[in-house]
Amino acid sequence: MLSTQHTEKEKNTSILVVDDIEAHAELMEALLTGEGYKVHTTTNVQEAIRITEYLSPDLAILDVMMPYMNGYELCKRLKSLSGKKYFPIILLTGLDQLKDKITGIEAGADDFFNKPFNSIELTTKIRSLVKLKRLQDELDHSEDIILTLAVAIEAKDPYTKGHSERVSNLSKKLAIFIGLSEAESITIKKAATLHDIGKIGLKEDILHKKGPLHKNELELIRRHPVIGEGICKPLHSLKQILPGIRYHHERWDGRGYPDRLKGEDIPIIARIINVIDSFDVIVSERPYRRSYSINAAINLMNTEKLSGQWDPWLVEKFITMIESDPLIHTGE
Repeated sequence: MLSTQHTEKEKNTSILVVDDIEAHAELMEALLTGEGYKVHTTTNVQEAIRITEYLSPDLAILDVMMPYMNGYELCKRLKSLSGKKYFPIILLTGLDQLKDKITGIEAGADDFFNKPFNSIELTTKIRSLVKLKRLQDELDHSEDIILTLAVAIEAKDPYTKGHSERVSNLSKKLAIFIGLSEAESITIKKAATLHDIGKIGLKEDILHKKGPLHKNELELIRRHPVIGEGICKPLHSLKQILPGIRYHHERWDGRGYPDRLKGEDIPIIARIINVIDSFDVIVSERPYRRSYSINAAINLMNTEKLSGQWDPWLVEKFITMIESDPLIHTGE
């Protein structure tokens, strides 16, 4: 009988155990089954890879000293298979040198236990890592819902359909072009995808109006960055993108909204989105005007780069990037 501390989630949790010594794998299976987990055991690293690909276990426990492929290399492979999803891995070994633990950390392992291990300590660590994975999965799911919502809202409007996707792709390209890290460029891409999600709170007759907006309508439009920030703020995983959402309509000269930030006080994430958002609006048809060609848009932005709307240096970099990458002209 399972103890009362075993929740339904624990009962449904699957663990992969890989050890080239079958008796060791069977002992680990008995321990974990007794704790309420579903266990997949194998002595073969290729089988371990197949199990990970097709069954997506919640956690893996790997022996380090195995033939053909050691636990360090297998850890790297399984982490790679998991992609962006969090997949906790524990390494078990008789090695106890500091360099061995460092190698395990470099391979991506989440913890490192020496043999013989304390079963209570190991199962406690497993529960902790599984709980962390559940939390991460829930955050990822919530984030996916918001991203899907942003795309769905935009798809309802023929004038803005695909706008956020184009802005996100070009924003990432520009971030990489100016030398930002891969992690920073991914953050900017995510912020650009969600930069207009605050428009969910605006009526369609305002968004689609062909004539000039009244003062009160303009004030409502200018609330969307704040509304968007408020939608995303509860998710800790979206914390880094909030400045891109809130400040993407600030101007280099300080006459933007909602906070009238000026110059380099505007976060770089928002300055990049500002440039790319403007470019996509210029080359796209809107209810109130026809679209520009890409060359005409480049010429306009080059002429207006000192107007105070954008960071002039970023505009120059963007134009250089556009002119040096013919694929951008086709939207790829």
